Amino acid sequence: MWKKENVTFTEGFVLLGLVRTPSLQKMLFVFFFTIYSMTVMGNLLIIVIIRLDSRLHNPMYYFLTNLSLLEIFYTTTIIPNTLRNFLTEDRSISFVGCFTQMFFFVALGGSECVLLSAMAYDRYIAICQPLLYSKYMNSLCCVQLSLLSYFIGSMNSLVHTVFAAQLPYCRERQVDHFFCDIPAVLKLSCRDTYLNEGVSLMIGGFVVIGSLMLMLVSYMCILRAVLHIQSMAAKPKALSTCGSHLLVVTLYFGAIISTYMHPGINSSTQQNRVLSIMYGVVTPLINPVIYSFRNADFLNAIHRSMAKIHF
Repeated sequence: MWKKENVTFTEGFVLLGLVRTPSLQKMLFVFFFTIYSMTVMGNLLIIVIIRLDSRLHNPMYYFLTNLSLLEIFYTTTIIPNTLRNFLTEDRSISFVGCFTQMFFFVALGGSECVLLSAMAYDRYIAICQPLLYSKYMNSLCCVQLSLLSYFIGSMNSLVHTVFAAQLPYCRERQVDHFFCDIPAVLKLSCRDTYLNEGVSLMIGGFVVIGSLMLMLVSYMCILRAVLHIQSMAAKPKALSTCGSHLLVVTLYFGAIISTYMHPGINSSTQQNRVLSIMYGVVTPLINPVIYSFRNADFLNAIHRSMAKIHF
């Protein structure tokens, strides 16, 4: 068992991590390192293939490139430091470092929520308004939607981080988590955090629930359009373009809502750890698999790229 430490304000916090058994820490190091390596390589491959193949230069793959970039930075905000903590007894993190990590993790996560809703809108236009697709989903619109997702995610995170950083942390500063997540840090405050929890529900809910509702509306319209398709062979093809997206949405939004859409003080620490692994570690790995490597156009692009290299 780890001994409890008194941490001063200037020293910051101590991250207790996932487990306290050295043998399990080594196993988790291998697991996290493997997941992280596969996530970075998989998402980098998507970016490179889309960049090299002109046939993939369309709005759908433009958003996928942005999603892959977000996934790389998103998982990088927490996993490298977690890997270090698996191998060392010094699991301290400075006050500034903790809230910097919190800001970027929440900002990138919020940006991904909005970007996923933009991708759902893209699929809605492609299936329900195909003749107007080139008009609505032009280059300017794609850039604006991407920038909007980054802006909303950053502003949402800035509010949460500033409110959390202003709280007095006069208890033992041992964060019962493997990174500086909002619910885990709020539990260390000696002041009532009802205001922070209210902000999380109101502003965070606007970003997360708002993005989810936009996606649900888009997919309801898509489903209605697909049901009116006369050709039975065309229905599965139309639905397959959205199936992967829906799987990501279910995993990602389900975990985030379970973690952040209830008061942080009353949340289950063990549950939050598991959910954090789901949306912060596993989902960034799953995205390149279900979005690209199950996509015939993308697989063909890989084969063309390999053929050029071999030639």
